[in-house]
Amino acid sequence: MEELVGGSLHWIVKHRIIGRQEILRFDDRPDGRIDIVCSDELVIVPAVPKRAHQGWRYLESEVTEDLDPSGIADLPPRLYSKLAALALV
Repeated sequence: MEELVGGSLHWIVKHRIIGRQEILRFDDRPDGRIDIVCSDELVIVPAVPKRAHQGWRYLESEVTEDLDPSGIADLPPRLYSKLAALALV
């Protein structure tokens, strides 16, 4: 857990990374679960399309940058979904 503090929790909606929040700490709960405590600030990033993944371990440092030079993030969500269904993006 110590390795993750100071990193970011990325928010993914419909296969697009749309924002991130800094991880501040982890709190133990009485029921045995753990809360991830994040900063109040949500950094909005251009929607970056990503294929299905299984967790943070697959994200490269370039994903966390707030720039999308390809222009794919500028596509309307509906158009992007149709193109993705055809495997064109």
